[in-house]
Amino acid sequence: MDAKPLRTGGQVEDILVRYQNTVYGLALARTGSRADAEDVFQEVFLAYFQSNKAFRDEEHQKAWLLRTTINFCRRVTSSSWRKRTVPLSQREDRPLPFQSAEENSVWQAVMELEESLRVPIYLFYFQGLTTQEIARALSIRPGAVRMRLSRGRERLRQTLKGDYFDE
Repeated sequence: MDAKPLRTGGQVEDILVRYQNTVYGLALARTGSRADAEDVFQEVFLAYFQSNKAFRDEEHQKAWLLRTTINFCRRVTSSSWRKRTVPLSQREDRPLPFQSAEENSVWQAVMELEESLRVPIYLFYFQGLTTQEIARALSIRPGAVRMRLSRGRERLRQTLKGDYFDE
């Protein structure tokens, strides 16, 4: 079966609309900064539109976007320039405006997790990816994804204790 491009004619806008929240959300979860997430978002879609890559199906296309987002995030977070700038904990990024205070506090707790736990939690709960899809996107085993989800849930339970959990 030959792979054919999924983005012909008016599909460019459709791809952007379909995946903008996924790419931006993953970039935000990975970098911890709105400004960095916006930069990664732009770079990912620029690379996508310039690549002229043919995808087998929509799942292949989504996996490519996730992997590319992770790679661009890695470039941003490991750059020498970033290491010489203000730490994330001292940045004054505005909190995301969720509809309820509960959603804002849960998001804040997720963002406080270390990256290795934060990204699988975000992809699983906010984007609805399966452990298999997350494993492929992060290039780790599905068992490692399940372990990170378990550890992330436990840390969230401890952080949100009293607010949402009895203990």
